[in-house]
Amino acid sequence: MKCIKTEDAVGHVLCHDMTQIIPGVSKGPRFRKGHIVTAEDIPVLLSMGKEQLYVWELQPGFLHENDAAERLCALCQNANMRKSETKEGKIELSSDIDGVFLVDTERLNAVNSIDEIMIATRRGNGIVHPGDKLCGTRVIPLVIEEEKLRQAEQAAGGTPILEVRPFTLKTAAVVTTGSEVAKGRIPDSFTPVVERKLAALGIRMTEHVLVEDGIENVAAAIEQMKNKPVDMILCTGGMSVDPDDSTPGAIKQSGADIVTYGAPVLPGAMFLLGYYADGRPVMGLPGCVMYAKATVFDLVLPRIAAGVRLTRRDFVALGEGGLCLGCEVCTYPHCGFGGM
Repeated sequence: MKCIKTEDAVGHVLCHDMTQIIPGVSKGPRFRKGHIVTAEDIPVLLSMGKEQLYVWELQPGFLHENDAAERLCALCQNANMRKSETKEGKIELSSDIDGVFLVDTERLNAVNSIDEIMIATRRGNGIVHPGDKLCGTRVIPLVIEEEKLRQAEQAAGGTPILEVRPFTLKTAAVVTTGSEVAKGRIPDSFTPVVERKLAALGIRMTEHVLVEDGIENVAAAIEQMKNKPVDMILCTGGMSVDPDDSTPGAIKQSGADIVTYGAPVLPGAMFLLGYYADGRPVMGLPGCVMYAKATVFDLVLPRIAAGVRLTRRDFVALGEGGLCLGCEVCTYPHCGFGGM
């Protein structure tokens, strides 16, 4: 830090806030700590009685916090994101679209492991809308060694660590299993719930079939839906542990590559996900989807709708935060369920 004449301060970094008082109008910081003085600032500073300023001496190999924040932001920003102005060494990114927010956790942690650097994001894998904040980037000190930014860039690799992926799957077929429903003994209360959840992501149920219990019956219905121009197939009913439950076996018989039958999530432990050779997902939805506000289906559908191919590892990661607490007033997704 050094004291210099205000007229000589262009390009230097202020060490503290500068308050401007306009009687009867305003009183507050006119220039913030960390501000880089411009030629246009000089008359204003002089009018404030600041004939001398305390400024940082930027040495070779160091960066101002604003420049560092720009470098960190570049590690995060991807398509479908909007950058804020740099303010007090901080930059925020927000979403430009409806989609699912994805975070490369391993690379994010690698960057945040570097001293004096931080990138804070919202939880990944959730739905975002235009204007929703995604992350904020900054460094801790006013000036930072450029070498630390180079380390962060190396840790992040060559692609952004954040992504907002639009929902690309638009149509669905639903196979509703249950002799009691197929024979009209009870109304189909499951399908309307599924339709609403799909519609929230812009997905239409374009095919629907009611089928009686039995692996062969369900498998035939699934095969019929596979031949339809739909982006995904969902099967409801027949997903519990009863001996006569036929949906899991029928999905396996239909040729799907099963990612998981079961998930460390309550409600939703009996969920099934598979993929066909053409990449289309097929899901077996447990009964809880019909009556619980938030289940495993809500946790995974946004990524599936955005074309993200889920793996067994993705489901293993749901265990922490996978217990719904059954709050009297449900606030999902603004709660800990699913780690959101």
